Amino acid sequence: MAKNEPKIICRNREAERRYQLEERYEAGISLLGTEVKSLREGRANLKDSYCRFEEGELYLVGAHIAPYPQAKFFNHNPERPRKLLLHKKQLKRLLGKVTERGYTIVPTKIYFNPRGIAKVEIALAKGKKLYDRREEIKKRDLERELRREAKLKRRY
Repeated sequence: MAKNEPKIICRNREAERRYQLEERYEAGISLLGTEVKSLREGRANLKDSYCRFEEGELYLVGAHIAPYPQAKFFNHNPERPRKLLLHKKQLKRLLGKVTERGYTIVPTKIYFNPRGIAKVEIALAKGKKLYDRREEIKKRDLERELRREAKLKRRY
């Protein structure tokens, strides 16, 4: 891994299947010390997590960061809401979009940037319809089949 590449802790692959991701933002995240240590060990999960506005601030809800084993009783609550840090202009834009019908904000990955600071990539997303998902699956299967046939032709 190159020095300038971010170290990805976890991804939310389910969000890419369920939603059409339109705009992506990099947000800082307000963490406790034991949460950072647990993230460095790669013990996080974004499945079923989302972002919501409370009193003009954006919070990450439903993200699971496992308790740090060496912390004993000074540990954190693994499911607590965590404040996301964005510029005021970005927050206003996201709030405007979310109040529109059909938009939501989903976290796509947690990573450490090259400076070692924990970041969350969030995306403004619109839910996919069932037929969109089926179409995507058909397309993927067709591409897989074409690759398989091309591989067989190269062998003989």
